Amino acid sequence: MSVSALKMPRSAQETRRLIISAIGWVLCGAGLVLVLAPLVDIVVVVGWRGIAAFSPHLFTENTTGANGGLYNAIEGTLVITLFAMLIALPLGVGAGIHLSEYGKDKLASAIRFMSDTLTGTPSIVLGYFSYIVMIIGFGWGFSLIAASITLAIMIVPYLARITELSLQQVPNSMREAAYALGAKDSNVVFKVVLPAASSGVLTGALLALAISVGETAPLIYTAGWSNYSWSGQFTHEPMAYLTYVIWTFIDQPDAKSHALAFAAAFLVMLVVLVINIGVRVAIRRKKFA
Repeated sequence: MSVSALKMPRSAQETRRLIISAIGWVLCGAGLVLVLAPLVDIVVVVGWRGIAAFSPHLFTENTTGANGGLYNAIEGTLVITLFAMLIALPLGVGAGIHLSEYGKDKLASAIRFMSDTLTGTPSIVLGYFSYIVMIIGFGWGFSLIAASITLAIMIVPYLARITELSLQQVPNSMREAAYALGAKDSNVVFKVVLPAASSGVLTGALLALAISVGETAPLIYTAGWSNYSWSGQFTHEPMAYLTYVIWTFIDQPDAKSHALAFAAAFLVMLVVLVINIGVRVAIRRKKFA
């Protein structure tokens, strides 16, 4: 008697389970296609049209119109992001350290709640708040300092929460060993716990950097726009930035404006892609360390 003849027929329950499993796989595949198709379309279209718009003058001339370049916008994006990170990093990492190592009371719970709430606040609301307080109230005008502080306010909660979660992953045995050797609180935090969680903190910093590079709404209310490069002033001087070029020139009727918008979009997408690759590398190093 053959082996196939010895096989028992499938029961109705087993058949139903196989059908449900097949339907589940089909739905998962369809969901994957629905997610990947728009993403691939965006990357291909922006990449194709952005690279086609590249030329030497794009990186040497200011954005004075459709025939201009992106030099001032690139410089402005880098400067605004740099100062935003300089403000946000010590505040966010410091808050995360306090919440993880010392924040065990109701005040810390309230801070966590407010931090989580702030991360869900639309960025345009923060931009309007900064416009009322800094641009009008303090009289700074559209400026680098207003834009950087606004972005810092937006990304500090991300840095604080990611830092806190990263520090909580460090085993308590490392802290106990350091205290047993007579280390002070500051030494335990900065020489034992923080280095052990450095990859997680770096991941949070890179994610915050990606968020700040891709923002538009808060900068419209705080940085304004300028056709010129940054002169070194922190107040009363509008700034150029790449996302404004995308937002403005894509609505123009001529092809040159569209090309400039796609070039700016490709640069922003490339920067965010590089940052996300850096995040993946940091996570992978942590996993295999």
